[in-house]
Amino acid sequence: MDLAELLERRRPRRADARRNFDALLAAASAAYTQDGPDVPMEEIARRAGVGVATLYRNFPTRVDLMECVYLRLVDELVRFGESIDEPDPWAALVVWLRRFVEDLATKQVLGTVLPLESVVYLSSRKALYAFAEPLFQRAQRAGSVRADVDADDVLRVVFAVTAGVYRDDAQRGRAVEMILDGVRSAAAGGVGRRR
Repeated sequence: MDLAELLERRRPRRADARRNFDALLAAASAAYTQDGPDVPMEEIARRAGVGVATLYRNFPTRVDLMECVYLRLVDELVRFGESIDEPDPWAALVVWLRRFVEDLATKQVLGTVLPLESVVYLSSRKALYAFAEPLFQRAQRAGSVRADVDADDVLRVVFAVTAGVYRDDAQRGRAVEMILDGVRSAAAGGVGRRR
């Protein structure tokens, strides 16, 4: 089952209820990014412009809400990647990785709370890697990415580096650029495996 289908199963059928569901997801995503995973449910309902009863009708527990936010985030990231219209494999990879980094603030907050064996976490990871691996392989075949790294290596480094505390977004951006320089093959202008 793909992520969109998992999320769609949880969405209400009525149009007004769907709007409330989507507003709650957007408010929760922003709240988790800004304030962490312990934001009170009442605050999320307030930010979404709905009553607490509406929130609990859609998401009986905090974990239910977090799972849906996580599903939507990863689904949007994969869909964004599929929409990249960039013939150059390196450029396509860079565009996707930069978006991935932008989304990590919310994803990492939720990733520390969601059980690693949950259906949501496992399905999200599978979808993310199913997209990322061919993207990396395409860049490798083009000679842009080092042959001795794979998608898992790079995603783990990006997770680790972007989890740190930075002065500002510019500093975080420079850290990401250092990762990209290390991933790019020496022949393509990166540091690659130069000795």
